[in-house]
Amino acid sequence: MSDFAETPIQFIAAVIFGIALLHTFAAKQLDRLSHRYPRHAGVFHLLGEVEVVFGFWAMVLLAAMALIAGRNEALDYAESRNFTEPLFVFVVMVVAASRPVLFTVIAVVSAIARWVPLPTPIATAWLGLAVIPLFGSLITEPAAMTIAALLLAPQIFRPDIPERIKYFALGVLFVNVSIGGTLTSYAAPPVLMVASAWQWDSAFMLSNFGWKAAIAVLLNATVATWWVRRHLGGTSKPTDSESPVPWSIVLVHALLLAGIVLSAHHPVIFIGLFLLFLGFVKAYERHQSPLILKEALLVGFFLAGLVVLGGMQAWWLQPIVASLEPLALFFGALGLTAVTDNAALTYLGSLIPGMSDQAKYMLVAGAVAGGGLTVIANAPNPAGVALLRNGFADQVIGVLGLLAGALVPTVIAVAAFLLL
Repeated sequence: MSDFAETPIQFIAAVIFGIALLHTFAAKQLDRLSHRYPRHAGVFHLLGEVEVVFGFWAMVLLAAMALIAGRNEALDYAESRNFTEPLFVFVVMVVAASRPVLFTVIAVVSAIARWVPLPTPIATAWLGLAVIPLFGSLITEPAAMTIAALLLAPQIFRPDIPERIKYFALGVLFVNVSIGGTLTSYAAPPVLMVASAWQWDSAFMLSNFGWKAAIAVLLNATVATWWVRRHLGGTSKPTDSESPVPWSIVLVHALLLAGIVLSAHHPVIFIGLFLLFLGFVKAYERHQSPLILKEALLVGFFLAGLVVLGGMQAWWLQPIVASLEPLALFFGALGLTAVTDNAALTYLGSLIPGMSDQAKYMLVAGAVAGGGLTVIANAPNPAGVALLRNGFADQVIGVLGLLAGALVPTVIAVAAFLLL
């Protein structure tokens, strides 16, 4: 692939990226147009799907590259992108949302909730907002987001609960998942991007980031649970069927999920395990519920589009990151994360030679603290949107609503990383 630097395609890519960002803000309005103009409802509904936005504009970018630089250049660029993360998120969403996995998680959470000296719905909500995001440090953030969203959907994200409360809970969930994965060096995408380059192992992450993140997660979850307590009362059910899942089936699903998590950076392995999972699900259909293939595919499409569009933004992002002093870098990363994937941001930082240890800390801390501000800020966020949007008005999660809901938990995360 030829170098696109200092050519018009770089500026065109930036313009298309900006249009895609504006499209995410307008998605709710486009979806409403599908009701106003039923003749073109299909087009408006498609363009109103937040998960479609970046995939759609990525195809526009590739078409523009083909026209300007040639078909081969566009293909070379597309094939040079690393799509491991979108593939992994797709696979882990489907497996983590399978009935045996959810059956086990909900059973464990319910058992713990009964021992807590609080009403069971309140205890369950708190565990879903606090413990499961922290558990993401072991099972990866996308898996934690999937499990937490499905656990909390019937309790907090119901159509009868006021929108402002749901948006605040959603902001807390997104922020907690983003910072809750920092207890290890492999679970949070923005940490993973720099862990090898900067020799950050899990012990380093726990001592420098993890304990601070845990305090913020627990505080955020406590505030959110207290605020929604009067509206709780739903029950979490993994499937429509009440029959228990045999532990032998649960064990196979758990082993497959563990294998997928451990091979998260090797698509040849985790896709092979996923195919084995699909075969096992077919063989024991009576113990399964319908897989969330559509939702997971939409999320994968969203993230793949972000990979394509984001790969052309280094020419303006990296100079900004390189020019900032540590404290300014923290707040710069916090703001930039809202308009670009935080893993892409930290990856660009890992390419800058001679960064001080303080600057490295500030870059990653700012990137993870801002991971709940928008749908695109953190890779697991689109999964949460796909699984929870049915509980919101018009079945659409508004960009401004999410931003407003995430402000308080983001401030708490900022305080934890800067003051502790």
